[in-house]
Amino acid sequence: MRRLLPSPQRDKKKDVTAIQTEHPGRSNSKSAAASQLTPASDAKSQHLPAADEHAMSSESQPRPPSASRVFPSSGFRNFSRFHRKDEENYSWYSSKDFYPICIGQLIRDRYQVITKLGYGTSSTSWLCRDLRKHRYVTIKVYAANQGQAKREVAAFKHIQKVLNDELAEGCGGAQFIRLLRKSFVLDHPFSGNKNTCIVYEPMGMSLADVRKIACDGHVPLEFLKPMLPYLLAALDFMHTKVNMVHTDIQEGNIMFSIEDKADLKEIEEDEIRKPSSRKVYKDEAIFLTRQMYTEIGDPKLIDLGEARFGEDSYVEEVMPDLYRAPEILLSLPWDEKIDIWALGLTIWTCVEGENLFTDNAGGRSKSALPHMARMISLLGPPPQSLLQKSSKTNEFFDEYGEFKKSHKVKKICLEEEEKLLEGEDKAEFLRFIRRMLQWDPSSRPSAVELVNDPFLRVDSGTEEENVDGN
Repeated sequence: MRRLLPSPQRDKKKDVTAIQTEHPGRSNSKSAAASQLTPASDAKSQHLPAADEHAMSSESQPRPPSASRVFPSSGFRNFSRFHRKDEENYSWYSSKDFYPICIGQLIRDRYQVITKLGYGTSSTSWLCRDLRKHRYVTIKVYAANQGQAKREVAAFKHIQKVLNDELAEGCGGAQFIRLLRKSFVLDHPFSGNKNTCIVYEPMGMSLADVRKIACDGHVPLEFLKPMLPYLLAALDFMHTKVNMVHTDIQEGNIMFSIEDKADLKEIEEDEIRKPSSRKVYKDEAIFLTRQMYTEIGDPKLIDLGEARFGEDSYVEEVMPDLYRAPEILLSLPWDEKIDIWALGLTIWTCVEGENLFTDNAGGRSKSALPHMARMISLLGPPPQSLLQKSSKTNEFFDEYGEFKKSHKVKKICLEEEEKLLEGEDKAEFLRFIRRMLQWDPSSRPSAVELVNDPFLRVDSGTEEENVDGN
């Protein structure tokens, strides 16, 4: 297996422990935060246009489009139509809503589909070759009538406007967010529905993928610590420069850039040599996801389909069930501090190999009480000042302030739940997590406040290691 952890010595520009301090005298906390949090990098890369279009000199001759390739029409495993695969496993799946993408297909006479990279609750993702720009791209194809698609495009436009207005100053964190290159709409060939498509740079593995192949399902601290300042830079840019809340921070929404673009060419050749398994029936085809294992580059936040921006606080129901912050459970106004809570839970999952909160049957509403019970078990009772603001307090607590399901509150603590670390590593890790997992969102630190935490100190003499420990 390829080495999965890039050497900290290989590229001096990727010193994630260095913090940019060009304006140390500024008193405005938000603008100062943005300028201080950016990991050291090439100044020219601090402002990256979302479209990533390179201007061509007047003397240059445009290169003609690449020729499309012919992909195999046989030699693959074809599953029975009675086997549900990938996105079909969602109860709401409908072939009238999900666009029927096929490997080898040419989209808009420009993008040739190479292989399927993944799927989600409302979309599929595909590796494609941009025949005009002679490069690989990822195209995310949303199912029809998805509010997420509109939100994601709107979020990217808002980010790009800020980048255009602010130039490069304090916007370095933007390079650790996967930005949009283009978006367009396809007409579904059978239902006539509209499917929004978003074009991005290709990414490699997600943090969830890395954990699966890491040491017994646990991400080593030597890998985790150096990447966190990048993510904090991205969050600080979102929170302070564009007034945006991601709302869906989790392992699957943190991906790593691809160090060697030759890996993508290899994936294309693999698709021709060993075509992806699929299920073909009549006019429908479901392609199975091809796993990608590539060398790891910089981490980036992805998927702004649930992002909110432009307000000081919000009241909508957001966040995946397992990641719900106290203010979401209590239906209180929330802000960017829910991202800090979710980041804390994500880091816990990486280190411990399992979620701090468990998935309870019965859906979101029925799981609220068990979720609150677990929260009380781990963090102690919530402050009365928080409960007094909530209209849902009576759903969880009686008139005496006692939790209604007190038998579900266990005598446990974070020290007991953390089973892998020892000594100073354990103490620093738990203190770091506790800073993020605070009942009161105003008590949680900002991204810029977290970056200097002692837990994130990296020993400069640490030798390069493999994620799989070999």
